[in-house]
Amino acid sequence: MAEQVLDSVGDLKDAAKLMKATEKKCPSCGAAMEFDAASGKLKCPYCETEVEIPAAVEKESDQPGEKVGVGQVQKEGAAKENVLDLDKIEEDGNRDWGTATKVFNCKYCGAEIVMDVNSLSTTCPYCGSNHVTEATDDKGTLSPGGVVPFRISQQQAGELFRKWIGAKLFAPNAAKKSAKAESFQGIYLPYWTFDAQTETDYIGEYGIDTTEHYTDSDGNDCTRTRTDWYDTRGHHSEFIDDELICASKNHTESFLKSIEPFNTADNKVYSPEYLSGFLAERYTVPLTEGWNSATKQIEYDLKNSICREIEAINCADDSKVHKMDIVYSNMTYKYLLLPVWMSSFTFNGKVFQFAVNGQTGKVGGKSPVSPWKVALAIIIGIIVLIILFNLFGGE
Repeated sequence: MAEQVLDSVGDLKDAAKLMKATEKKCPSCGAAMEFDAASGKLKCPYCETEVEIPAAVEKESDQPGEKVGVGQVQKEGAAKENVLDLDKIEEDGNRDWGTATKVFNCKYCGAEIVMDVNSLSTTCPYCGSNHVTEATDDKGTLSPGGVVPFRISQQQAGELFRKWIGAKLFAPNAAKKSAKAESFQGIYLPYWTFDAQTETDYIGEYGIDTTEHYTDSDGNDCTRTRTDWYDTRGHHSEFIDDELICASKNHTESFLKSIEPFNTADNKVYSPEYLSGFLAERYTVPLTEGWNSATKQIEYDLKNSICREIEAINCADDSKVHKMDIVYSNMTYKYLLLPVWMSSFTFNGKVFQFAVNGQTGKVGGKSPVSPWKVALAIIIGIIVLIILFNLFGGE
C-alpha cells in the first residue's frame, strides 16, 4: 500500500509527512506505541508515556455522498453516514487507511488480516495456525469510516474469560489453563451498519380471546379459550438505526451473536492510531451482500413491530402479518471496525474459538467437552442413585 499512498498524495514530501504522522513512535524512548483501552490514548509499553490521539475529521472528498441519517443528530467525532449507492461505492469508496498496510492470509482457516506494513505475524489470531503468509493482492480494500475503540484491556479480557470457562463444568482442564491474558489477541472485526426510513403497507389479522365456561362429561366446571380473528390492514412508518451486519465470513452468526451487542453509537472517526498494537480483519462480505442480509433482518424486525402495533391499536391478544410492501428511502451506511479479543484452543484435533467483546467485556464461544469428565459425572450419578436406592428403596 506504500505505493498507493504515494499515488494518492502525488507529492513525496506530503507522503513522507503522512508516514511520519502514523509511525506512532514514543516521543520519550522511540519505541512503538500502542492504543491503551483504559486511557483511550497511545501508550508506550516500556516507559508508559501517553499521547493523545488527535481528533480525526472525515473529509468530504473521502466518502461520496456523506450525510446524517434521517432522524439522527451527527455525534461530534463520530463516523458519518454515507449514502447507500450500491452501483458506485465499491468502485468509488475510500481506500486510504492513513498508513501503509499489508494483508496476510491464513492458509488454514482463510482469514484475511490487515496490518501495519511494519507488523510481523507468525500466528493466526483465529485458529492458532502458523501457516500465515502475506497476500500478493490487497484487492484495494475499502478503508473504514469509523472505529469503536477497545475499552477492555488484554488483562481484563483474560480474567473475564477465566471466570467464564471456569464455570464450564465439563471443560477440559487444559482449556481452563489456557485462560491467560497473553493468549488473547486484540482484533477489529469489520461490520456494516445500515440506516433507512421504511414505509410499510401491510395486510394481516388480529385475534381477540374469549374465555368460555362449560361442564365436561363428568360434571366438572371447566374453562377454554376461543380466539376470534378479524382482518386488518394499515401503514407502518419506522426509522431503522444501525442495523448491524458482520462483514466477515470467517465466523458463524451464533459465535458473533454470543458477544453482542456493541454500542455502535460510541464510534470515532477512523484514525490509524486506534489500530496501534491490534490487528484488523479485512471485510469479505461486500456492501451489496451486506445490504441484502440487512433487509432480511429489517423485514423480520418490522413484522414484529407491526404485530405489536396491531395488538395495541385493536386491544388484541394476538396478531398475524400476511403481507408487507416495504419502501426504503434515505438509505445510508457506515463501515465500522468493532473491537474483539480472540483466542483459540485445539482439543482432539478441533479448533475452538473464544472471544471477549472489547467494548463491553461479554464472553462468548463454544467450550470443548472432556469425555473423561462427562464419564466421571455419569459414574458419580449412578453411584448416588444406588446409594439412595439402598437407603430408601426398601421402604
